[in-house]
Amino acid sequence: MSEAVVIEAARQGDEAEWRRLWAGYNAFYEAQVAPHVTARTWQRILDPASPVLGRVARWDGKLAGFSISVLHEGTWVTTPACYLEDLFVDPACRGQGIGRRLIADLVRLGREEGWSRLYWHTRQDNPARRLYDTFVQADDFVRYRMDL
Repeated sequence: MSEAVVIEAARQGDEAEWRRLWAGYNAFYEAQVAPHVTARTWQRILDPASPVLGRVARWDGKLAGFSISVLHEGTWVTTPACYLEDLFVDPACRGQGIGRRLIADLVRLGREEGWSRLYWHTRQDNPARRLYDTFVQADDFVRYRMDL
């Protein structure tokens, strides 16, 4: 794992590189996100009052990956929960421990901030599950999703 990897909050000047990575993430999931939604996501990442938390991985000064999470209240807990919604590492930068560091960063932040839990979901056949399983085993819940 390269020591040149730094995980930190996204900054205004990161937008172009983040958009490049965001496009790669959406291509991986074969998703189409409307330009106005992407713009609003970036605005929320930069807004300190937003529950959307954007973290970036810099490797030798360039953006190599990101995580986007949403902090929210829960009915079974008294402190915020963190949903890791998006995690992506540039394919050219994989194998350097960047994904692991992005998740570890959220674990650290959560412990410091007193979050109740960190959770995420992914496709069953996602190769990144090998990494995810080193943090915690998948549970037996099934996801239902209804677009409105």
